[in-house]
Amino acid sequence: METTNIYKISSNGLNLCPIDDEMLHRRRIFFAEEVNSATMNSLLKKLMYLELTAPGQEITLYINSPGGECVSGLAVIDYIAAMKSPIRTVCIGTAASMGAVLFLTGKRREMLRHTQLMIHDPSAGGSLQGMKPHEIEAYLKMLTAMQHKLIGIIAAVSGRSEEEIAEVTRSDTYFDLEEALSFGLATAEFTGE
Repeated sequence: METTNIYKISSNGLNLCPIDDEMLHRRRIFFAEEVNSATMNSLLKKLMYLELTAPGQEITLYINSPGGECVSGLAVIDYIAAMKSPIRTVCIGTAASMGAVLFLTGKRREMLRHTQLMIHDPSAGGSLQGMKPHEIEAYLKMLTAMQHKLIGIIAAVSGRSEEEIAEVTRSDTYFDLEEALSFGLATAEFTGE
């Protein structure tokens, strides 16, 4: 991951400061990666730090993610639900799959004019090759349970029925800003801080 630095003037003179540190100080987090255990651990640490330093103050989470692991993403969603600090999410590219579900955690959910959300059912990772029938059956049961969890989250946020969400998520469904606003996935166009 590339680190971008900025210069800050302090009583010690001109100092080089990582821009991520400066943004974190301003309660802004950028998540532009795949959802996996490593990226979610990093995101959780940032959220925990901000929650400890100023509980109840809004945190803005900028998202541009292709999605990834459901269990890792749900761990962050569960933590956000327990936080005192409200989360504002901003889609800054494409928030897809679990990236879109993370986007839905925001009390305020904003999108830039030319960004998009994509929701769909969870898919099987890895290969089923070499698995025995009972192992495949157990795996499909777990995948179906995950599908119902995600449908429930999307339905609760959007105000749509679970049946309608199940139909929409059967395939990759993309939403631009106007469509996301109309469907209840986004709450506003991002117009700046």
